[in-house]
Amino acid sequence: MLGVGLVSGAADSALAQSSGTWTNTANLNVARCAHTATLLPNGLVLVAGGEGSNSQILSSAELYDPAAGKWTVTGSMSTPRYDHTATLLPGGQVLVVGA
Repeated sequence: MLGVGLVSGAADSALAQSSGTWTNTANLNVARCAHTATLLPNGLVLVAGGEGSNSQILSSAELYDPAAGKWTVTGSMSTPRYDHTATLLPGGQVLVVGA
């Protein structure tokens, strides 16, 4: 499983540095790389697609709840994708584009 950590502390936006410390949190349900992570207006983080074990391209997605420290499997994309982009649109939807 892919380990995910959160960093807390004040960030210097010009240098994207943090004076905080890293804390372990829950693992994703599906190990993946080359995915996207998008912060949603409700505070959840959407992780979509990527490359899983055995070089399998994934269509699955998960939501991370920082308050609960838990990942939840959510709806899958209609097409498996990796090395793609994900853009939060003004209405709260996420546009996924790419390979």
